[in-house]
Amino acid sequence: MSFEIPSDPYNAVLGLRVVRKYLAEPVSAEDAAAILEAGRWTGSAKNRQDWMFLVVDDPDQQGRLADCGQFSQPLRDARLAVVPVRLPDGYEFDIGRVSQNMMLAASTRGVGSCPVTLHDEACAAEVLSLPAGHQARYALCFGYPDIEAEAAGRASRSMSGRKPIDELVIRNRWA
Repeated sequence: MSFEIPSDPYNAVLGLRVVRKYLAEPVSAEDAAAILEAGRWTGSAKNRQDWMFLVVDDPDQQGRLADCGQFSQPLRDARLAVVPVRLPDGYEFDIGRVSQNMMLAASTRGVGSCPVTLHDEACAAEVLSLPAGHQARYALCFGYPDIEAEAAGRASRSMSGRKPIDELVIRNRWA
């Protein structure tokens, strides 16, 4: 298994894969800045940009935040985490857009990523000291992929690929 860096946007979208195992090497300042910049330039409803990016690079803080979710080991293992915080009256859809853009940007720089759901939002708000009305439901984990560990992990999981397009697309009305 190799980690290929996509050379064009369409292949970046089709080739994006979750990476759960990371090398010990920290994410470089340049790569972290590029990931955050990609988030900054994401479109949003009415261009409101109702988000903030809370960077969590302290391993102890990442561990406390991981306790707020299930299946959150990648957050403990990440070399960098970004929590897209939805500001009051912001849109959940925009948080998904900004998250996907940061993950795609990371992949073009050779940085792997994995989204983690923070199932206990009150816990996440407390750990992150969020002001009232701010929401943190997700954390994005980043790090340089540990290719061997990723290959072993993928071999142990049942991977089914994608559903055929004709099972996903309905035209004009549900019938």
